[in-house]
Amino acid sequence: MHPRLGEDLDRLRELLDAVSDRAAHVLAGIGDRPVVRAGDGATGAGLPLPVEGSGADGALKLFAERWEPGFSGSAGPRYLGFVTGGATPAALAGDWLTSAFDQNVSNRIGSAAADLEQETVGWLRGLFGLSEAHTGVFVSGATMSNLVGLAVAREWVGEQRGVSVTRDGLAALGPVEVLSGAAHSSIGKALSVLGLGRGALRRVRTLEGREAVDVGALADELAALEGRPAVVVANAGTVNTVDFDDLQAIAALREQYPFWLHVDAAFGAFAALSPAHEHLVAALDAADSVCVDLHKWLNVPYDAAVQFTRRQDLQVAAFHNTSPYLGAPTADPDPVHLAPENSRRLRALPAWFALTAYGRTGHREIVERTCTEAARLGTALAAEPAFRLLAPVRLNVVCFTLAGHPAQDDIDALLRRVAASGEAFLTPTVLDGVPAVRAAFSNWRTTAADTDRVLAALRAAVAAH
Repeated sequence: MHPRLGEDLDRLRELLDAVSDRAAHVLAGIGDRPVVRAGDGATGAGLPLPVEGSGADGALKLFAERWEPGFSGSAGPRYLGFVTGGATPAALAGDWLTSAFDQNVSNRIGSAAADLEQETVGWLRGLFGLSEAHTGVFVSGATMSNLVGLAVAREWVGEQRGVSVTRDGLAALGPVEVLSGAAHSSIGKALSVLGLGRGALRRVRTLEGREAVDVGALADELAALEGRPAVVVANAGTVNTVDFDDLQAIAALREQYPFWLHVDAAFGAFAALSPAHEHLVAALDAADSVCVDLHKWLNVPYDAAVQFTRRQDLQVAAFHNTSPYLGAPTADPDPVHLAPENSRRLRALPAWFALTAYGRTGHREIVERTCTEAARLGTALAAEPAFRLLAPVRLNVVCFTLAGHPAQDDIDALLRRVAASGEAFLTPTVLDGVPAVRAAFSNWRTTAADTDRVLAALRAAVAAH
């Protein structure tokens, strides 16, 4: 054994304690450290690969000196960019144990890890109001969840046309129409990877002043297909304004038109936890496939998402990997037959820990508190002459812009000043051609005091212009 490896093995407990202490120190101060670091790169970036190495102690010391200062405070309460949760204490514990046990959850041979994943999938299914008709599998994030769901949809279209895409390929399938009102950009990426093409996505008219699809316009588009099977991508929480399609009305269209209903509920599915918002996803169970991202509002570490479908048989058709050492698909297929990956880390363990530790009521509190803080910020910005809300605060995202007719450079400059203050991080967007800002609340640590600090940073950034 290499000397450095032998030394680290002999001192394993001491090394893990040192890492634990370092992590505890960082997380204890996460609310006070700059949310993002001004500038890029690290001190001395581009060092050559060590020949002998410095052992885990040396690596920890070098990381703390060179790289840690440049990491964002994305685990903290005022990182409102994208839709980023943090990691609750229980989820962090589960994530550490995931690495310690280092299970490859490809199949059930020699480990209970795959069974733990299925138990967690069952808990999540109930959390989001899905029936047992939906089976699920863990994947890396919303993009991969959408890709898997659309891969199953592709198989369904083939089934309707009497062809097997997995056997005969896309040439046998022919063109596929994918209809959506305000599809997330990951839908186009998934269609590209699946060979259906980004051009397969057809935007359907949305309601006036909304990102929700006009169901009447969708019906017209489906009727124009003259019976050809299609894919409809519905939204349960759009990225800019957290708008929700009328899932019940869309599902009812299947009485007249053949289509696969995929629902992108990456973070909107968590509306099911709040009595005030659960009506928005009351018909989620009608979907044929559903995307939910867990490293958003469940507040588990990156990367973790789940994909649900009613047609596991078609999912197996798309992703099975039959080999003597992996085993053939059974009535209860191993995860290797349900997603693109063969090798899979136990992403379910942090979610299992979080759900066990805090239950439905604990996660409901996170959802309701962050929605409350989003509403508070929205109300405050609406009263500020320097800002203008672009949409109602429906759930946890505040979409706003500067007063007047701001250019993209104005928004970019505003966000740079906010980031440079170290107080908050927000991301830009464009809504109906208007350059804008998104503030997405999903971190379990965020309180009213943090919202006040974000508002103060925005006011200061405007005043400094």
